[in-house]
Amino acid sequence: MEEKGLQAFQNNLRFVAEAEKIENPPPSEWATENKILLDLDTMRLRDFSPKKSDAVPVLVDAPYAGHSSTIADYAKGQSLIETLLASGLSHVLATDWKSATPEMRNYDIDKYLEDMNVVVDDLGGRVALVGLCQGGWLSAMYACRFPEKVASLVLAGAPIDTDAGNGPIKKLAHSLPLSIYEEMVAAGDGRMLGQYMLAGLKNMHPGVQYGKKFVDLYAHIEDKSYFKRTEQFERWYENPIDLPGIYYLQAIRLMFKENRFAKGEFTGLGRALSLKDVTCPTYLLAGASDDITTREQVFAAEHLLGTPQEQIVKNLVPGGHIGLFMGSRTLKDVWPGIAQWIKGQQRRCIRARRAMP
Repeated sequence: MEEKGLQAFQNNLRFVAEAEKIENPPPSEWATENKILLDLDTMRLRDFSPKKSDAVPVLVDAPYAGHSSTIADYAKGQSLIETLLASGLSHVLATDWKSATPEMRNYDIDKYLEDMNVVVDDLGGRVALVGLCQGGWLSAMYACRFPEKVASLVLAGAPIDTDAGNGPIKKLAHSLPLSIYEEMVAAGDGRMLGQYMLAGLKNMHPGVQYGKKFVDLYAHIEDKSYFKRTEQFERWYENPIDLPGIYYLQAIRLMFKENRFAKGEFTGLGRALSLKDVTCPTYLLAGASDDITTREQVFAAEHLLGTPQEQIVKNLVPGGHIGLFMGSRTLKDVWPGIAQWIKGQQRRCIRARRAMP
């Protein structure tokens, strides 16, 4: 009995220590060796390429929705960047979006498109874009504005038609008045603070976030690998980043409330953006149980883009939203095929370039 009591006491101490770790973890880090090619107002451009290459650069446009861009390079053995490199893509880069400082409060969507254009021009003026989540609609906007600069487009869990489907994010966007979002931005001194967005995400699944994950933690009190995986995720999840208030309110009103991008009524860098202007080969990836960006919001792009139907690939895979970018099964079973698809488009570009007089 004394031994059992001592073991229970030690387990309780271990649980308290681990619970503290997952509630207040250090920030996440990039898992793959890289160098910073550009340091712009909105982002750092990270280059993961092991050596110089003349292939069309693959630019992973990470989500800018309140969490670090490291989701694209989550952990050794569980990284989209690592998977793309291992699948034969030799020139891979990623947007590392900066948390908004008070000086960035007035940055708008155009500012982010401008910096994207600086990046693409610095990379030679033509890229293969891989847009993840909110980085997907930004990538699609860029492809509308500069179609000649995008060789191929991958949209993974990207909300293109925000009126499609019937997911909780759509319901939330339409049920809350814009004034609520404006009040949150005002409370953040002109920024949408990441802690507010994190609280909103947690409240979508309160039973899990405020109860079940701690029950599960205690149930695995002697499982070191479970602790390691949990700590890794919480380093990313519990360290949100802030967004400029103008950018955030534009996204809420113009994208999610009024759906202007899908309707062809969104203006970017002084020009109306029409998805029909996007004619490059496109790959659409959606999660079957994604409740952040429903499959309908992603796959609606099939009929909105100007890309010929035979050059559009649609793939619905098991799992939820975050799993599209860092889920072990999706990285193993799906993304190597996407990498080969990108390589095929790269070869097409090289042949076209050689055929030019």
